[in-house]
Amino acid sequence: MTEDYNFPPERFDSIAQPLLDKIHKLGMHLFEKKGRKLKVMEVCGTHTVAYARSGITELVSEYFDLRSGPGCPICVTHQADIDRIISLARKEDSLIVTFGDMLRVPGSNSTLEKELARGRRIEICYSPLDAVDVAARNPSAKVILIGIGFETTAPAIAAAIESAESAQLTNFWVYPVLKLVPPALRALLDLDKNLSMDGFLLPGHVATILGSKAFEFIPGYGLPAVVTGFEHLDLLTGLHDLMLLIAENKAAVGNAYSHVAKPEGNITAQRLMEHCYTVEATTLWRGLGEISASGYSLQSRYDSFNARLNFKTEAHDGTINPLCICGKVITGRATPRQCQLFGRDCTPSTPVGPCMVSPEGACGAHYHYM
Repeated sequence: MTEDYNFPPERFDSIAQPLLDKIHKLGMHLFEKKGRKLKVMEVCGTHTVAYARSGITELVSEYFDLRSGPGCPICVTHQADIDRIISLARKEDSLIVTFGDMLRVPGSNSTLEKELARGRRIEICYSPLDAVDVAARNPSAKVILIGIGFETTAPAIAAAIESAESAQLTNFWVYPVLKLVPPALRALLDLDKNLSMDGFLLPGHVATILGSKAFEFIPGYGLPAVVTGFEHLDLLTGLHDLMLLIAENKAAVGNAYSHVAKPEGNITAQRLMEHCYTVEATTLWRGLGEISASGYSLQSRYDSFNARLNFKTEAHDGTINPLCICGKVITGRATPRQCQLFGRDCTPSTPVGPCMVSPEGACGAHYHYM
């Protein structure tokens, strides 16, 4: 039903409205049966924003309590890594290349935006391959790509490293801050017995790379989950399919994004990642702490491109405002509006935590759309 997105409005309505009616009917039935709202985690930050921006979150709020999960790469980056990235920007002759949403993420005592205002060299990229071009154009600069993201970004960063190697660039490095979603979900389910979720909406982008099979451990916790995409009909279909599993008391992984995300995933991308990366023993996550086997570092063959090995960085004490609850928001334990700072001290123009900065952040989504 979601394979063709180029519907005229009347055709879109003819599909979406009956689906909304089914969701509403089933939602009210489950609300009455359970005596409470369904508590569901939107693992992906893009889903959080897409559901809020489309108005679907409000439409189903009578019987759905949608919670954010650890699926915003900026939001889950640990404060110590933010500080180290800022210290890289202060290096002599360094030129930092990063995605734009990193600029305003608060570190312990600065941001990349503030460092840029102080004269540090920082450029925004839309693709990791842009950083290779920056290095080629600036041979006297130490160009450092901030390699942040999940399984969806990892192949493109790997391609950038291979491109720099082919071009024999000696002034290009990557600071890897790559995280893996399935281990974080497993850790969340293992560590927080009071999470009390009824199900999970799984990230279509990650499933496109890893395959829906990467999430087959979730039913082992007695919970259903559905992979879904990001267009309106994807969002609605994902909710509907998850509700059916909940109604049937069926712990299984459904795939409402099968036209894009296959069970086996993208084998070419997986092979590229296996060639370029090694899985770290432990990785630090905001809100979750250390999680074993949940991040990528570079293979030893790429040591000369690894900024972690070639530059000394400084991590401060990881100081954050004690009233900021980003860690709780991205683990489904709180909603943005439960934060004392939300909309007052913490706004998109004066962010205190990363969830208000990132375009995939839950606090920003709630501020703009709800």
